[in-house]
Parts: sequence; structure tokens; C-alpha cells
Amino acid sequence: MRSHLLNGLTAEHYRRSVTEGVERVAAKLATTDRPFTGVTVDALSPAIDAIDLDRPLGDTTAVLDELEDVYLRDAVYFHHPRYLAHLNCPVVIPAVLAEAVLSAVNSSLDTWDQSAGGTLIERKLIDWTAARIGLGPAADGVFTSGGTQSNLQALLLAREEAKSDSLAKLRIFASEVSHFSVKKSAKLLGLGPDAVVAIPVDHDKRMQTVALARELERCARDGLVPMAVVATAGTTDFGSIDPLPEIAGLCAQYGVWMHVDAAYGCGLLASLRYRDRIDGIERADSVTVDYHKSFFQPVSCSAVLVRDAATLRHATYHAEYLNPRRMVQERIPNQVDKSLQTTRRFDALKLWLTLRTMGADGIGQLFDEVCDLAHEGWELLAADPRYDVVVEPSLSTLVFRYIPAAVTDPAEIDRANLYARKALFASGDAVVAGTKVAGRHYLKFTLLNPETKADDIAAVLDLIAGHAEQYLGESLDRAS
Repeated sequence: MRSHLLNGLTAEHYRRSVTEGVERVAAKLATTDRPFTGVTVDALSPAIDAIDLDRPLGDTTAVLDELEDVYLRDAVYFHHPRYLAHLNCPVVIPAVLAEAVLSAVNSSLDTWDQSAGGTLIERKLIDWTAARIGLGPAADGVFTSGGTQSNLQALLLAREEAKSDSLAKLRIFASEVSHFSVKKSAKLLGLGPDAVVAIPVDHDKRMQTVALARELERCARDGLVPMAVVATAGTTDFGSIDPLPEIAGLCAQYGVWMHVDAAYGCGLLASLRYRDRIDGIERADSVTVDYHKSFFQPVSCSAVLVRDAATLRHATYHAEYLNPRRMVQERIPNQVDKSLQTTRRFDALKLWLTLRTMGADGIGQLFDEVCDLAHEGWELLAADPRYDVVVEPSLSTLVFRYIPAAVTDPAEIDRANLYARKALFASGDAVVAGTKVAGRHYLKFTLLNPETKADDIAAVLDLIAGHAEQYLGESLDRAS
């Protein structure tokens, strides 16, 4: 069994095995003509259930053959131009190369004596990101597993900085279309069920600052403690960007921690044309960024940034076996001092190799392309009488609804849209997402692939309409 351990004696075995795996994936990418096969849970489950994990195959080729049957053949391929569903981006090659390197070396980024150069690379990237945001010379941060963890850590810091004698008094203000992790974080932080105050949004799905000011005033009047305002730079459903300068002004006026959830919109930090859409982000106390959304990085690759490095002390614990206090005086950099995690992957290497290969402008150009594509898609939808489109995109998301000419019952239209999405997924021809707007079912394109063209959008709209019309036709037949 030692022949499977990666070391100097098995380097050639490692090279052959990884090469064979890469060749399988490369062949799959080159020949995949749909984003999904349409396989169902009932069809795929028996093949996986039949595998006896206590009887290994022993041979890499046999294992990869089996993997083809239970995973590669039926995987959902985000690189395909007609994958239009969630915030999953196609990934850039330098980052995939970094995955191979970081997995093989297997550094853990919690302490200097486990990572050395990896620690300094991560710190350099945090400084680079903080400078792009404009947080100032005292800024700091740490890589995380994703936006949910980043939001949790930011709100933990905000809770501690609020210095309230009662958790029940703390209030978090976020728009009604903010990410669900805000409410989840509040619960994990021990706050009450009324802790998160939902602020109404305007027609463009941006937080109404007049309503925010009213709620902040009410909070003070009622003897409650405003803990944080969460402004979103790229909502999951609409890609909308809250009015950051105005929110920053209110946070300064009321002495409230300002957190910007830019998990989606962080791609604008590298944009060549649209960076001004997140003006005001530089006034935040903390910022969430997901490089694995709009920087075209593999999951996971995310970070939380703070204006004042000293606030990260609220996440610091010392263990004698790992990061004893004396290391601080010895100026030994241990990233676990800043992180909610202990053992942690060297995910920063992916962004490092990407920047060193493509540069920030290369990333920004790709993100600008998908933002431009979304505007083209919006024009198609706005001109198409079959569809109602909700809002002109600020980033790369389109939310819309098929509206048949001959049907007026909203519930029946809901069912037609739900059916169309399900039928499209089952066909494997394209993958789209869904959401609710004002209680009604809508469909959603999240455009993160620069290889997707306006022709792809038009073709998928035709497919959706076809499935919806089929459902409505069958519905009329059943009713007659």
C-alpha cells in the first residue's frame, strides 16, 4: 500500500496517474456538447449504490473507467456556453494548474511552520485585494471557504465591535434580497429571531436608503443597538448593487459597522470599464469577495477583508501546540490567528498563478464580457413579447418569466415556467435557474461564461417557450 503514498519514491507513479486523469477530463471537455445529460436521481443512484467501497479496484485505469460511469459522464459542466443557471463560473487554466500543485504539496495555511511561502503569498494577495477595494494601509483579511463563511466572520467582528451588553438588542440591517447567509450568520452568532431587519428595495432591487435611515432611527429610539448594515454588491437573484456611498454615509452618521457582501460583484475590482459601479466600497469596515464567482477561480477561493486589522483579534485564539502567544512577539506570521478555520487549503495559490499568468486586466476583460452579454440578453428579453424581464442588469444576471398570450391565470403561468425549467434540465440542452419575485415563479440566467453568445441566449429562450407551450397545450387538453 505504500506505493500509493506520494513521495520521492513514487513520483513517476504520481506523474502517470495524474496525467491519465487529466487526459480523461480533457477528452470529456473536448467532446461535451451539452451542459448536462439529463440523468435522473433514480437512474444514477443504483450505479453508485452498487459499488462496494470495501473492495478496491486497485488500478488507476479501472478506477477512472468507473468514475466515467458514475460522475464524469453525467456531471453538470459549467464550461458549456448553455450552462446559464447559478453563480458557477468556468475556470481559468492557471488556477486549475494551481489546484494540482497545492493538492500535491498539501500545505496547510494555519501556521508558518506548515506553509512558509504559502503564508506570504496569501498575505500578499490580501494586501492586493484590499488595495483594489481602497480600504487603506491598516487593512487585512484572510482567505475563507466562501461567501457564507466570509459574511459570518465579518458579522462576528461587527458583533464584538458593537460592545453591547445584550445580544437581544443587536440589529443587522440588510436588503430584502440580500443573501440568506446574513440570517444564518445571525442565528449562529446567538442573535435573536428579530435581529435581521429587512430593508425594502426599489424597482432596480437596490436597498432603499430612505427606509434604511428610518429603521436606523427607529432602532436608536427603541433603545436597540445597530450592529451592522450589510450592503450587497451583486445580489444572488438580480445582480443588483446597493447604493454604497449613501449607505456608507448613514453608517458613519449612526456609528454602524458597514459590511459589503461583494461575493458576486467583486469581479468589478478588476473591471476595465465598470469599476465605478461599486464606488463607495472603499468606505466599508469589511468586505466579502468570492474569487470563485467572478474571478473565474475553482471552488473554493474566497476572502474576507477588513479596514482595521486590529478587529481580526476577535477571531484569535492561541493553542500551545499550534500558535502560542510568544509567536506574536517573535513576529512569526500564523494565519490561524485571523481565521475561523484551523486546517486550511492553500486556495490563494489559484489566484496567485492566475494573476501572474493573465494579470488583473485579463480577469477584468472576461468579467466585462459577461456584463456586456447580460445587457444584450436584457435587450432580447425586453423586445420579446413572450417574456417579462424584471430589471436591467448591473452585473450579469437576468430574471424573467414566460408570459403566454392566451393565458392570464398567474398560477397557471407559474406552473408553465416551472415545467419549462424542469423539462429543459431533463433534456440537458441547457441549464437555467429559478427564483420567486413578488410570490410568482421566474426563471434566471446567471451569465458567467464569456463563451456564451447572444445566439445561445436566444436559442435557450426559444427552448423555454417551446417547453412552456407544450405544457400549456397538454394542460388545455386535460381540461377539455
